[in-house]
Amino acid sequence: MTYFTTITHRITALASVPVAAGVRLAGLTGVLLLSGCSESVVTTSSETPDPVVVDIPVAYVARVLPVDEDGEPVGSDLREPAQFTPGAALYIKPRAAVSAQARNITDKAFVSDPESDVPPMYDVKDIDVSFDGTRLIFAMRAPEIENADDDEQPTWNIWEYDRTTDTLRRIIESDIVAEAGQDTAPTYLPDGRIVFSSTRQRTNQAILLDEGKPQYAGLEESRRTHASVLHVMDANGTDITQISFNQSHDIDPQVQPDGTILFSRWDQAGGDKGMHLYRVNPDGSGLAIVYGRHSHNVSGDTQQFVQSRLTPDGHILVAVRPYQRDTLGGNFALLDTENFTDNTTPVASSDSLNGPAQTPALFDNIDTSLPISPGGIVASVYPLWDGSGRQLFSWSQCRVLGPETEDDSPRQVLPCTEERLADDNVEAAPALYGLWMYDPQTQTQQVIVTPEEGIAMTEFVSMESRPFPDDFTGPENYDDELAQQQRGTLHIRSVYDFGGEDLSPFGLSATANPAQTSPQQRPVRFIRIEKGVSQPDDDVLELDNDAFGPNRRLGMREIIGYAEVEPDGSVMVDVPANIPLSFSFTDEAGKRVTGRHDNWLQVAPGEVKTCHGCHTADSTVPHGRPDAEYASVNPGAASTGSGFPGANPALFADIGETMAQTRRRVLGAHQASADMVFEDVWTNPQTNTPAPSFTVTYAELQTELPVTQGCAQNWTALCRSVINFPDHIQPLFEAERDITDELGNVTEVRTCVSCHGPMNSDSEAQVPATQLDLTANPSPDNPDHVVSYRELLFTDNAQEVVEGILRDIQEIVVDDNGNIVYERDEDGELILDADGNPIPVTAPVPVAATARAGSAQSSTALFQVLESGAHAGWLSAAERKLLAEWLDMGAQYYNNPFDAVQE
Repeated sequence: MTYFTTITHRITALASVPVAAGVRLAGLTGVLLLSGCSESVVTTSSETPDPVVVDIPVAYVARVLPVDEDGEPVGSDLREPAQFTPGAALYIKPRAAVSAQARNITDKAFVSDPESDVPPMYDVKDIDVSFDGTRLIFAMRAPEIENADDDEQPTWNIWEYDRTTDTLRRIIESDIVAEAGQDTAPTYLPDGRIVFSSTRQRTNQAILLDEGKPQYAGLEESRRTHASVLHVMDANGTDITQISFNQSHDIDPQVQPDGTILFSRWDQAGGDKGMHLYRVNPDGSGLAIVYGRHSHNVSGDTQQFVQSRLTPDGHILVAVRPYQRDTLGGNFALLDTENFTDNTTPVASSDSLNGPAQTPALFDNIDTSLPISPGGIVASVYPLWDGSGRQLFSWSQCRVLGPETEDDSPRQVLPCTEERLADDNVEAAPALYGLWMYDPQTQTQQVIVTPEEGIAMTEFVSMESRPFPDDFTGPENYDDELAQQQRGTLHIRSVYDFGGEDLSPFGLSATANPAQTSPQQRPVRFIRIEKGVSQPDDDVLELDNDAFGPNRRLGMREIIGYAEVEPDGSVMVDVPANIPLSFSFTDEAGKRVTGRHDNWLQVAPGEVKTCHGCHTADSTVPHGRPDAEYASVNPGAASTGSGFPGANPALFADIGETMAQTRRRVLGAHQASADMVFEDVWTNPQTNTPAPSFTVTYAELQTELPVTQGCAQNWTALCRSVINFPDHIQPLFEAERDITDELGNVTEVRTCVSCHGPMNSDSEAQVPATQLDLTANPSPDNPDHVVSYRELLFTDNAQEVVEGILRDIQEIVVDDNGNIVYERDEDGELILDADGNPIPVTAPVPVAATARAGSAQSSTALFQVLESGAHAGWLSAAERKLLAEWLDMGAQYYNNPFDAVQE
């Protein structure tokens, strides 16, 4: 605490001592004309007046350069938006000049001990400016409360400073409301409201209550910390509304000229894919990726895209850095998101461009993939809006430590040179941040705040006016009736469209023609809508990884329902609004037939969300961004008033409509249903016989239903199918499947476990049929699981009965040449048995898992025997569907954390 206190005094002193204009930076490193900068970088001389005095106020965060107990630097982690690094303050200078005196504007928010001269140790970050340049908005966290528990510590709050009245206020006045979440990264909407990132998850918590669960803020998908997502509130801190529903972080919102909100999203569904740029409307509609899904790896270094700013020329200024750094800074880039979705992937309308879309924002020799960046590191960049192209930035030049001294005196700090950086033993010196102005026209930089050892200038903005964005007037496609029902509509033009390529089995025109392709020939029959399940923290529920499936990254999921896919591959289905959605495309048995969709979607109430089709995980073709995609392979109806080729003429189309749009307009809306329901409305009954209708419904199950009785009778937007292995899958193996004669008399009582178990009907040991034990005994491999779960999904050992005891088979191990391997002692000598013979090494015989978590279609060993093998007909279509959807979602042990068995 002594170090922090000392440096905080120096921050306070720095704010009150003016520095002469034009002072040359010398001291430890001499004049700043170093190899770490370009040769044109200069500083001004004290003999001449400062040539760059901008008559606009500037604001910046100065903080103690954080170190741990050993004096090592403490960096930041993008995955921890609520990270608290005390010892910061917000300052304003009346002009962007080194001679202008800085003033601390945040200390007055906290009351210090009158008997102590130690200033309050709080934290400040995420500063932004109103469009008229008169107000600052930022996140600030009060000092830590000594000896208080974590849940009693202050949270991050949103604050505003008005320089016209010199007033500082917390946006949310109520202490109780203000402390209800970690609020960070605020910015102004053009209508005066504020968008910010928060762990409040207000709408999500309300829906949890509707689902019969307690209210809680969910953890992000790696379960490290609470997910921080976007919210909007009025200027006075009221009417707080959640607008994004990612299962991990949505951070750093910025308003674009068209009124949409650009932000960084951490995509973790199905595994960590990084933080890239998305956009959304202020009401939560129009969610779309903007940039960076395939641009994270540069020269072997993994970079994330955060802290975005808009530039006057329409580019995006963004920090590019790994999740965690030992320093506070990194590098910044300028992105051409108008013409590119990735560094070398242009939008469809500009597909002749090659890139790169990503260029250095400042110096070419800033390279944070190296142990020491020759061009130094940058903590913040902010563009001026005066038409000059100049940028304000917080920068620490490249410095290294000199050789150790014999008398243990402090090591000299030296400027970087190629020779010094080439030394394998070189050590970076502590960062030395100053605030600067960079002019790209002359490639010169001007000091605004002089660097000082131990102080980090981490953020920098100018308080100048800039153009107001457009006001958001509502989503492009909106249905008021749907909004009243808290629903939206998902419209996919064709599931056979993969990045503009037609992957339908016979070509889309033939596949969509009922006279040429029957329903049974179409590979995709249904869409299954799935919802992510928010995970509680340990204060709400202690949950270990055993509650999940073999792949914990797949999380827990619930099923919203199914809808039919039309012959042209189009889908139009009503889904609940304001929840994290994903989907799968299935065959008529309910098995997913395409890759997993591992990105969370959402629809706002009343929104009609349209996308072209699908994409593969490794495809870099623009996808998910409507203004960047190639034209849909499904142009829709060729004219108005006629039917589709070969289809029922009663379903008359409007020009450009997909079959799903026409069916909805003529026959009414499709709502997601727990049942798979097929009705052949497209075959022309005058020329062909329609395919038989069918329904696969949970009502056919003889075991516990994965839905409530109320939802079984009336499926609503709040209904979910929740499949837990012990409650819904294990009973399938224990259900009686009796064989009867023609008179209905039971001739054989049978269950799956009667053969697939370790004991026969006479209570004698037996080898489970096909080495698959489906009993509910506690597993010896994991007592929190039953045996059947482990044997279905994990590699097991083959067994045999020896003298009435079931045990693992042991085989003699041979080497690559077929020679027997014998046991040896630690000296390599053979170990002999009582008869003096060498002892062969034995090993159990592995048995492959019967099913595959995440894919029913790949679980051929299980479904082949149930569909066409020895047990064909044992399980009903509804039971096989239940197995398929459970496997497809990840084969979780539980899909409701509150159903998990507690210790």
